[in-house]
Amino acid sequence: MSPELLTIGMFGALLTLIMMGVSLSFALGGVAVVFTLILSGTNGLFPIISAVFGSMWSILLSAVPFFVFMGVALSRSKISENLYQAFYLWSGRVNGGLLLGTAGFAAALSAMTGSCAASTLTTGKVGMPAMEKHGYNRLFALGTIGAAGTLGILIPPSVTLIVIGMTTGLSVGRLFMGGLIAGTLVLAIIMAYVAFRAWRQPELAPSLGKAVPLSQKLLALRSVVIPLAIILSVLLTIFMGLATPTEAAAVGALAVFLAVALRGEVNLRFIREVSHETASTTGMVIWIVFGATAFVSVYSAGGGIAFMRELLLSANIPPWMMIVLMQLIALILGMFLDPLGIILLVLPIFFPVVVQLGYDPLWFCIIFQVNLCIGYITPPFGYNIFYLKALSPDTPILGLYRAVMPFVFLMILAGAILLIFPSILIEGTKFMMP
Repeated sequence: MSPELLTIGMFGALLTLIMMGVSLSFALGGVAVVFTLILSGTNGLFPIISAVFGSMWSILLSAVPFFVFMGVALSRSKISENLYQAFYLWSGRVNGGLLLGTAGFAAALSAMTGSCAASTLTTGKVGMPAMEKHGYNRLFALGTIGAAGTLGILIPPSVTLIVIGMTTGLSVGRLFMGGLIAGTLVLAIIMAYVAFRAWRQPELAPSLGKAVPLSQKLLALRSVVIPLAIILSVLLTIFMGLATPTEAAAVGALAVFLAVALRGEVNLRFIREVSHETASTTGMVIWIVFGATAFVSVYSAGGGIAFMRELLLSANIPPWMMIVLMQLIALILGMFLDPLGIILLVLPIFFPVVVQLGYDPLWFCIIFQVNLCIGYITPPFGYNIFYLKALSPDTPILGLYRAVMPFVFLMILAGAILLIFPSILIEGTKFMMP
């Protein structure tokens, strides 16, 4: 079978199965098995098994359940609610202050959980009642929460950044640092927009209208200590070279468990529910990795990856335009597919092209990840849009589309800044990492 026909057949079958509602992991694995039988018969199944077994031995995968546990445990404890209260009290009396605090809270949750779902849903559950009470525009608030919630897969600890490191061989520590720099830029742009729009249209996000005593604010800072310790226990051990990402994930999981236990929230029900959800989410991630590994091994063996790589390199367009084209592909795919599947399917094709063109691969991968974040709030199938629908069932889906669209353009602006000024990421990661 020619590489051209193989590409059309495998990706066409994959998209068909996904549109039929088949789970991504089983769609990937099923297509791999069927095309192996077509190409090589039953003898071709052993290379699939070998490739999947090889991915099982990746030490980076063992960090996934630890990071998932952190997110699940925090979302089920009262730590997040107390943290939001601190942001609420310190948000000040300026227009939009509560929404600025909510965006900062979402970023803090992202740094503790590494999950868009946990960040978005938890922020919405604890933040929306307070904002509705003070007369904040619902669509403006939902759009901000949805955008800030996407930082869950950009700000470390991010499972998708771990998978990028596993797929490309790049340092996960440097990927985490790049994600932190990019996430900070995205958050700054979001907050600047919220502040400007609240200043121009105060009816959208009115001030709290009352001063909070400084003593009460200082007392609320106690709830910041535990989350800050959790964040630092993970990130500093990685950035200072004291631990690998897997070891740091274990430290973070232990820190979360101790924090919840010290609050008296650990009981048999808590352990059972957190363990079940952690196992379910981890299983989903791992099976996607296994399915994509099988798919890529078959596609590569059939000459598909080499064909696509040569097709890109032989295109008569400037190298910078090639980079933009590949990022645009990532953005479009992010509207429809799970980020893990996109990383595992597309990066093996794009990564060698980036290296051969002479561009910094870490810079490319972080911007690639920013585009996947944008896909989370881009119609029609952005995951965070459906999370927002769950938070506000009465809000029409078209209303949610309108709510997130300004933030889509703002995040595209952030990606463009990182694309035009690569030194922000390249020099930033070199300066911050030992």
